[in-house]
Amino acid sequence: MKKIVLTVLVSGLFVCARAQDIESILQQVEQNNKELQAIRRGNEVSELEIRGRNTLEDPSVEYSPFYVKGNDGMASSELVVSQGFDFPTLYVARHRAGKLQEEVLDLQYQASRRDILLEAKNRCLDLVYQNRLLSLLELRRKNAGELLTLFTRKLEAGDATQLEVNKIKMDRMNIRTETAQAETARQTILQELLALNGNVPLTGEPVEYGAEPSVADCEALYARAVASDYDLRTARASELAAAQEVKVSRQNWIPKLAVGYRRNTELKEARNGFLVGATFPLFSSRRKVRMARAQHAGMQLQLENTRLQTETRVRARIHELQMLGKTVEAYDVELMYHTLDLLRKAVESGEISVIDYYVEADGIYRNLQTRMELERQYQGVVAELLKNEL
Repeated sequence: MKKIVLTVLVSGLFVCARAQDIESILQQVEQNNKELQAIRRGNEVSELEIRGRNTLEDPSVEYSPFYVKGNDGMASSELVVSQGFDFPTLYVARHRAGKLQEEVLDLQYQASRRDILLEAKNRCLDLVYQNRLLSLLELRRKNAGELLTLFTRKLEAGDATQLEVNKIKMDRMNIRTETAQAETARQTILQELLALNGNVPLTGEPVEYGAEPSVADCEALYARAVASDYDLRTARASELAAAQEVKVSRQNWIPKLAVGYRRNTELKEARNGFLVGATFPLFSSRRKVRMARAQHAGMQLQLENTRLQTETRVRARIHELQMLGKTVEAYDVELMYHTLDLLRKAVESGEISVIDYYVEADGIYRNLQTRMELERQYQGVVAELLKNEL
């Protein structure tokens, strides 16, 4: 059995030579992913637009010359310089609304970042699985090669049949096919990771799944997953921003103010004065409060729907995690490798035929591969539950 385990370790050395943990791979993806870079740039523009909505109006300057028939040159002129502004409480309300909208933008970015990093992590988990599968296939290939050498000698000595030798050759053929398929899948995963990393070559490959969370306290894991969910947090922030917009809309009835300076000249005489005015929003503010309230009501419903979906999804994932954990634990890996070792010794000593050996060994190898697949599924559920902590 020690010989078998050693073979698996040696076959994985080509990966370990450039090994990195998954976290370091995700850090590279976060830095180089083009979609995240575009979202960050877009958010910068959106934040500037939000802040620009709460600034003073541009000052206005008007100059009007007047001419009189029969009089050479300009008879009189008028200069008006004015500045309009909203009531101070409206600036305060819009400032609070802008802060909430910026928080929504940030949470939306965090949700997009989470989704991209989750995709990258799943590709890393796939890569770990494919590397382990290749190690298992390498173990099978090595064993088949040694058996072929042994039974070829036995055939020459008349102690084995051509059928047994052919069975070993067919097994090697199948192993080569499965290895080629696994390697193709591995290269596809690497290309997907490369694309996620903005076509910047990754330094190293992950070889381990990483630490697993404890599932003993399911309620704590449930609360942890729900509390950190960015979709739910975004919906909650959007509802708060919509509520603040209602407050802003309620102040739209307040008149806009304007102050300025006016200068009138007539021939050699000039008059100076101040300008004070107001704009009454009799028409522009119509239905704005009703629209804001309707939007707020929609956001409240969206929040409740998001909460329900999040809680249901997390409950389902925790149940799936528990079932997968129990199934993986049911496989006794040490027993399977020990049985393979005994079968190998039995076929080499002639206690069983090659046909009987492969009937038993194939079933064990398939069980080992099935356990690998279940472990990969388990790790995928863990990644889904803790995706908001990436």
